[in-house]
Amino acid sequence: MLRSKGIFKGVFVIGFIGALLTSCGSKKDIVYFQDAADYETIVSDNSHVNTFKVDDILRINVSTLDPAASVPFNLFSSMPEGAVSNPQQLDYLVDKNGEIDFPVLGKIKVVGLTPEETKELLREKLKPYLKDPIINIRLSNFTITVLGEVNRPGTYQVNGEQITVLEAIGLANDLGIKGRRDNVLVIRDFNGTKVYTRVNLTSKDILNSPVYYLTQNDVVYVEPNKSAVSQSTLDNRAGLAVSIASLVITTTILLITRN
Repeated sequence: MLRSKGIFKGVFVIGFIGALLTSCGSKKDIVYFQDAADYETIVSDNSHVNTFKVDDILRINVSTLDPAASVPFNLFSSMPEGAVSNPQQLDYLVDKNGEIDFPVLGKIKVVGLTPEETKELLREKLKPYLKDPIINIRLSNFTITVLGEVNRPGTYQVNGEQITVLEAIGLANDLGIKGRRDNVLVIRDFNGTKVYTRVNLTSKDILNSPVYYLTQNDVVYVEPNKSAVSQSTLDNRAGLAVSIASLVITTTILLITRN
């Protein structure tokens, strides 16, 4: 009996120490920008402007000093007869050919263009109709998705014209302690072509990564670290061990009661 208790205590202590070891992470696994020195000035040459993609939804408004002149070049919902409220401005969908169907002007190809390039293209096409038009363009469906070992995974709407991978992680309330910081995956889609890029959040070099600035519909995935994988394996083994132990105890009791 004493020998059995000793074995049980030994197994318990070993399991407890093992759990502690697997749950602990070193500083190099957790801290961001580890190679950035104190008071270091980091100059990034990573300039980025989003370009339009297929399935983007654009809000385009054209205005001039003469409001009546610009009305035909803005897309509004039709109002029921007798309605008194103002009609709602509609958005433009970039179709599979990379084009939008613009009032009066017809089909205009915008895929691959920046907002400023699109404004300039519209101004050129509007010259025969309007004098000095003011054009505003906004991407209505700028969303990014953050998945994996973060505290709040989900899809987030971007209100501005750009967002960095760090800001995206901030929207998801940062990585969990078991998230792998040195191998974050960014999945980018451009008109049906998927591009996979990995970044290291523990290094300042991320500032020069081509995916430091995210584009619409990018997916950021944080994979679990070894501790999380080991813990999952241990949990599965522990569950199996408990089941086997229960079976052994039940069988033993049955044998004792029968004897």
